[in-house]
Amino acid sequence: MNAGIIGIGKYVPKKVLTNVDLEKVLDTSDEWIRTRTGIEARHIAAEDEETSDLAYEAAKNALEHAGMTADQIGLIIVATVTQDQNFPSVACQIQERLGAKQAGAMDISAACSGFIYATVVAKQFVESNSYEHVLIVGVEKLSKVVDWEDRNTAILFGDGASAAVISKVSEGRGILSFELGADGTGGKHLLIDQQNNIQMNGREVFKFAVRQMGESAINVLEKAGLTKEDVDFLVPHQANIRIMEAARERLGLPEDKMSKTIHKYGNTSAASIGISLVDDLQAGYIKDDDVVVLIGFGGGLTWGAIALKWGK
Repeated sequence: MNAGIIGIGKYVPKKVLTNVDLEKVLDTSDEWIRTRTGIEARHIAAEDEETSDLAYEAAKNALEHAGMTADQIGLIIVATVTQDQNFPSVACQIQERLGAKQAGAMDISAACSGFIYATVVAKQFVESNSYEHVLIVGVEKLSKVVDWEDRNTAILFGDGASAAVISKVSEGRGILSFELGADGTGGKHLLIDQQNNIQMNGREVFKFAVRQMGESAINVLEKAGLTKEDVDFLVPHQANIRIMEAARERLGLPEDKMSKTIHKYGNTSAASIGISLVDDLQAGYIKDDDVVVLIGFGGGLTWGAIALKWGK
């Protein structure tokens, strides 16, 4: 039996920062941001709202959706690059708050690919019968590492969290195939600098992402013995609408078969794929037995993709 997602949840902060708000403090415009990125607004955490707070709320919602209690979780994996501090890990912090006394806990770092990486790591533990249920969280408080005077990056990022419970699912469903990859030679194109600010070579990251997202999507379909025609829905990392559209076109999917939440949340890094999944499920875009492709890319440079058949 394959591992799959049996419960999922999200959390975004209450404060919304719109493009119009940014117009007042940066040399930019709502029209410029929307046409080039697809972003209209992003959620920003309060000063006293930490990464672990966002993670905790998303984790609670995922457990509730799965119909589970925290003491049933054997392992917690948190994907983040904006932890509260170097240690204790965010995973340990939410383990305490959830009351998941039976669970091991660790953070992993794969930037915007984090949700994919965490899901694949969880799959190994579940399918090897090491743990029956693994809780994963993708979470970022990027507002604390954004240079708010840099109009090239300040417009892109938002805060948020998503979580999922990974467990064995019924035959034929769950994770059918995956791909993880990295190219450390490109790390210089997207990083957090010595001043703790995001720095990005947008042109190089764009070229990398357009190429890799399409290739990875095709690769996981081939590994699963599927074709482009088998795909019911695509959930790409919500980084830039033009990158997302390139991946959709590579798969030959109509516009209504791709997740689009970037206009509401901006780029929430490790949280974005899970946040999109929650919204898509609630909207009825994803149904049991649909073939869904998840693809992401991020700093490192890293990338990952998953082909799965939805359902418990």
